[in-house]
Amino acid sequence: MPVMSRILAIDYGRKRTGIAVTDPMQIIANGLTTVPTHQLMDFLLKYMQQEKVERIIIGHPKQMNNEDSENMKNIIPFMNRLKKVLPDMPVELVDERFTSVLAHQAMLAGGLKKKARQDKALVDEISATIILQSYMESRKY
Repeated sequence: MPVMSRILAIDYGRKRTGIAVTDPMQIIANGLTTVPTHQLMDFLLKYMQQEKVERIIIGHPKQMNNEDSENMKNIIPFMNRLKKVLPDMPVELVDERFTSVLAHQAMLAGGLKKKARQDKALVDEISATIILQSYMESRKY
């Protein structure tokens, strides 16, 4: 019997957070939505009541020198809260250094108009999808 639970990825931002999920077979990563960060926990809990989620992946913001970037100080309290609220849920950090660049390239390659490329919510959602894809790739090998 194949795995029937999703992996959820988060591109955590101070104001907005992009969310992506796999299909239940964990073959494809899809952008799900972007939510205001202050509503993130409620959104996740509600989503997990409807869908089986196996683990949560969070983009790990690093600078080019491999040190944590500024946003990490916002992510750590969120991760701690996540562990309290969902103690059995595995939570992993995945290096997200190039995700916003890749998101913009994906939008260009997809032929999205300039106005769509400036849609920060869309960029966040695509970034979350790329974080999820890179996690899935790394798991294959």
